[in-house]
Amino acid sequence: MKCSTKRITAAAVAIALVVTLSACETRRGRNTAIGAGVGAVGGAVLTNGSALGTLGGAAVGGVVGHQVH
Repeated sequence: MKCSTKRITAAAVAIALVVTLSACETRRGRNTAIGAGVGAVGGAVLTNGSALGTLGGAAVGGVVGHQVH
């Protein structure tokens, strides 16, 4: 059961990332979206698919991505 939850979470994050990247007009916005996507996947992996870990990873990744030039 946990494996299917991880797959669903990863698929949802991937779809959200693709949709978000298609809407970004600036490089900074694109970097923020990429950082949030990578952070969400990392958070999900590290916390075994926990929603809080996924959201926390997305938040941290978004901030880091926003700061990258």
